[in-house]
Amino acid sequence: MTAEPLGERRPLPGPTTRTRVLHVDGSVARERADRLATEEPLEIRVAGPGQETVQVAVTMRTPGRDFDLAAGFLFTEGLIARPDEVAEIRYCSDVARTEQEYNVVTVHLRGAFDASHLQRNFYATSSCGVCGKASLDQIEVACVPLAEGPAVTAATIAALPARLRAAQPAFERTGGLHAAGLFSAAGDLVAIAEDVGRHNALDKLLGAQLLRGATPLADRVVLVSGRASFELVQKAAVAGVPVLCAVSAPSSLAVDLARRLGMTLVGFLRGETFNVYAHASRVAVARVPA
Repeated sequence: MTAEPLGERRPLPGPTTRTRVLHVDGSVARERADRLATEEPLEIRVAGPGQETVQVAVTMRTPGRDFDLAAGFLFTEGLIARPDEVAEIRYCSDVARTEQEYNVVTVHLRGAFDASHLQRNFYATSSCGVCGKASLDQIEVACVPLAEGPAVTAATIAALPARLRAAQPAFERTGGLHAAGLFSAAGDLVAIAEDVGRHNALDKLLGAQLLRGATPLADRVVLVSGRASFELVQKAAVAGVPVLCAVSAPSSLAVDLARRLGMTLVGFLRGETFNVYAHASRVAVARVPA
């Protein structure tokens, strides 16, 4: 598959889109410029040497870092396990010079792709993540046991949301993007990804780490800007993340999975308060009797 020269293609869409709004303040209204978080579909295809491409997923995402997103999705869904399995990722030339030319990505593998591993067609919306899974058995992918991981102080965990927010340029312009941040045990921001979808932001973050050979992330902490769902716990576990934090609530399935896999799960992380729902031994904090 040959990519069209970039000079012959439309500009790559950005993370934000300009618009006009009528802003109402009390009894006064005026038109003004505004920005929206861009949302467009991305079709992810996979092919091995000499194989026809296979559609694996369609997800609604914020354009940008599409190759990280594609790699991260395949990684966290258990369809690839190592960066050396990926030979190349590119936009598809068979849709070049159309409005969809940057909305189709093919991941070319070094070895054959076994399409029988696909139990279903993936369709992911920006709001709910990957939908239509028939059973929990199809959701859970093989996860290696998580490493013991670092001890993280309560003060470090409490400081993560402010550090993540300070590094969200697109959110500041739109107010409409989720983020996933990768931190050291000391609270230093290592990497960040933004997207209209919570799952996409995490896939972008983890996909980038996979492609640079940084996984498993045994000594890292991940913070997500929304709630902690079952799938976010699963995705973080596949990447070897021992500590997952969320600014909102976890679901019951997320807590159950974190407990089974040995992951420290933090929720309702706001200000200096948060709840630890699973494996609190990694959180270094003084305890008082109940």
